[in-house]
Amino acid sequence: MKTTKIVYYVSTVLISLLMLMGAYTELSYDQGAQDLMIHLGYPLYMLSILGVAKILGVIGLWQNKISFLREWAYAGFFIDIIGAFFSHIAVGDTFSKYAMAVVALIVLSASYYSFKKLQVN
Repeated sequence: MKTTKIVYYVSTVLISLLMLMGAYTELSYDQGAQDLMIHLGYPLYMLSILGVAKILGVIGLWQNKISFLREWAYAGFFIDIIGAFFSHIAVGDTFSKYAMAVVALIVLSASYYSFKKLQVN
């Protein structure tokens, strides 16, 4: 139980930080974020949508009042990460370009599965 809590909190903090850093670069219309959107073939207004969604998702992960919001946050992050992964593959990028998506998916999975394990206990 203690190990599960540690895995949950560490992975949830990591995925939250990753999403908040992404939200910051997207909402600030960082040049790197703009270049990435153009490279992947998405319109630049997606930066605002993704940035806001990531902030709301982090809030959803940490709130304890409405249980389905946490599930939606996990689902939204999963869709975001899988979308990034396949977008990089679709444009022919090498693994180094989408390796972070793989790492994020592993961290997100650790957070989700440890959360579910804690709910059962």
